[in-house]
Amino acid sequence: MKEKIGNLSFQNYRPTKKNILVIDPVPGQKYSEITFPILSPDPATNKEVHFLKYPIYIGGNRGRGQIYPDGTKSNNTVYNATAAVVDIIPPGPELRVSEGESIKLDQPLTSNPNVGGFGQGDAEIVLQDPLRVQGLLFFLASVVLAQIFLVLKKKQFENVQLSEMNF
Repeated sequence: MKEKIGNLSFQNYRPTKKNILVIDPVPGQKYSEITFPILSPDPATNKEVHFLKYPIYIGGNRGRGQIYPDGTKSNNTVYNATAAVVDIIPPGPELRVSEGESIKLDQPLTSNPNVGGFGQGDAEIVLQDPLRVQGLLFFLASVVLAQIFLVLKKKQFENVQLSEMNF
């Protein structure tokens, strides 16, 4: 499944791997960090989802021969001459040839940008049952109340001891 947000497209690495995302090649200066929301599934409506930890892996190639997920070259790669008469090069790469110059097959038409690199990250998403969190809050509140009552009982006992010593 391929999604498009603005100029970026997101797709699953494989149909069987829903937790690995591929994002279009992106310029490193503009996208040094990417943050996007994830909608959590509801185990009450989807029986395949459970309250567990779910790992997410994201990798991004920011240079050295990038291609878009559809297979076309980005503007951050070397363009070589093809057998065709006209080669279309997007804006961005530095040209190594000039108009009208004769070229050979597979001769580089642009310089190698050789910038960027591979960046990757992984994270875990914990899907928790709201009743579990409410139970934890109830337990913590009961522990705090028990501690308060124990301190009050100790103060009461100390007062009784003090009054017995005064007789």
